[in-house]
Amino acid sequence: MQRSFHYTSAMKPKFLIVGLGNPGEKYQLTRHNIGFIALDFIAAAFSEKPEWKESQKFMSDLCEISVSGTTVLLAKPGTYMNRSAEAVTKLLTFYKIKPADHLMIISDDIDLPLGTFRLRLHGGPGTHNGLKSIVAAIGEDFPRIRIGLGNPPKGSAQDLAAWVLSKIKKDELDEMAPVLKHLPLAILERVKNLKKKK
Repeated sequence: MQRSFHYTSAMKPKFLIVGLGNPGEKYQLTRHNIGFIALDFIAAAFSEKPEWKESQKFMSDLCEISVSGTTVLLAKPGTYMNRSAEAVTKLLTFYKIKPADHLMIISDDIDLPLGTFRLRLHGGPGTHNGLKSIVAAIGEDFPRIRIGLGNPPKGSAQDLAAWVLSKIKKDELDEMAPVLKHLPLAILERVKNLKKKK
């Protein structure tokens, strides 16, 4: 990942997608970071050479892509999960993005079976600390995609918190692959629908 301390957008983003996770090598490819992993799939689907840049101003790693002619900004908050709203609100405020129409949050969900996902246009945060942070800051009226992790295996010695912060196993990632590959299509459809509303 290429790093820079300054991010400048060639065009004002019309749509913001935020993947939730924790920053740093320690948390790479952990279950709780599926939001970051999902953004990598989306970036690769719409750009031959995705370029991620670190922005101190927005407390995030950022990547700009074009989806059906629309400038879309991808963001991985660097604030840790329970402070995700700090980065999200900075981006929404600066780019004057309306959460109800032009924001998408991607997170993990232990209550959904592995290899599934759910798109909701609004609603509560459930037990997810990242979503709790965002809902507390901007309310419940924003779309979100939850990617299912399932529950820890029966008889697992790990508690739930330790399990979601542990590395995804290869067979689990293989089972998630169809969902991750479908996400760019879901984003494309969402962006096209918003263009039709104009």
